[in-house]
Amino acid sequence: MSSSTWLVTGGAGYIGAHVVRALSAAGMPPVVLDDLSSGHAAFVPEGVPFVRASVLDARAVEAALADHAVAGVIHVAGFKYAGVSVQRPLHTYEQNVTGMAVLLGAMERAGVQRCVFSSSAAVFGAVDVDLVTEDTPKSPTSPYGESKLIGEWLLRDQEVAVGLRHTSLRYFNVVGSGDPALRDTSPHNLFPLVFDALVEGRVPRINGTDYPTPDGTCVRDYIHVSDLALAHVEAARRLEAGQSIEPAYNLGSGDGVSVRQIMDAVAHVTGIDFEPELAERRPGDPPRIVASGELAARDLDWEMRHTLEQMVRSAWDARRASV
Repeated sequence: MSSSTWLVTGGAGYIGAHVVRALSAAGMPPVVLDDLSSGHAAFVPEGVPFVRASVLDARAVEAALADHAVAGVIHVAGFKYAGVSVQRPLHTYEQNVTGMAVLLGAMERAGVQRCVFSSSAAVFGAVDVDLVTEDTPKSPTSPYGESKLIGEWLLRDQEVAVGLRHTSLRYFNVVGSGDPALRDTSPHNLFPLVFDALVEGRVPRINGTDYPTPDGTCVRDYIHVSDLALAHVEAARRLEAGQSIEPAYNLGSGDGVSVRQIMDAVAHVTGIDFEPELAERRPGDPPRIVASGELAARDLDWEMRHTLEQMVRSAWDARRASV
């Protein structure tokens, strides 16, 4: 069992906090670096070192790497709102591209040669294929997606320049909770939006019911945050062991779930009987985006360990625990 320390940027956020717990469970001591712009100090477990700083702060990053004898970095920090990135492109690029460049510079100076990047399926854009694979052409449709793709390029270029070992994990919609104390607090994600509506006595909305899908609503990949965290840890372990690793993996379900199916599962789990409001399509929403997880299953022990109902129930339990 490894005892090497890993720095988790964004480790006080919803996804990062689950990665931190998974590292601890695997015997890989985590250190958290987070500026709390969207994270929560309460999400950092007691006893885990916490550096409150931005990845844009080169001095703070370098000090964290040196002070804790860090063996590698799991880079989760970033500005994650694709829709908002269209209105705030410069902020998005500063956080995600400049942030990555500053982080990699600090790692190079500190002699840290391993990086797992929390990338995004947004690098693919609005694809027109049944199943997205790692080789599907990249055509991002937002500054957010572009910034994640550039992050992958920076990793590739550092590999050529200084021998950095790295991999990027791409995924779509992360849901659920592995601990009632941890929940998704994003104001833009489907589950929090639906739960907030129900808690406030409003009716959740479905945007578009006339897509060429089995029930007319959009089909997407939804994966449980604990499964995602385990894949990050397995990637870190593989890098540390010097094993071969691909430059990128899609963490996909292989089949996807429709928005209508999610609404039905939410009604069932919460016991709140509701009929969603039906609205027009949102511009730019593709009918179906589902990724294959075959490569990640081969190398990163990736699998869908949770049913849709378990995803919804764990997320709802965490939402209620916070009220």
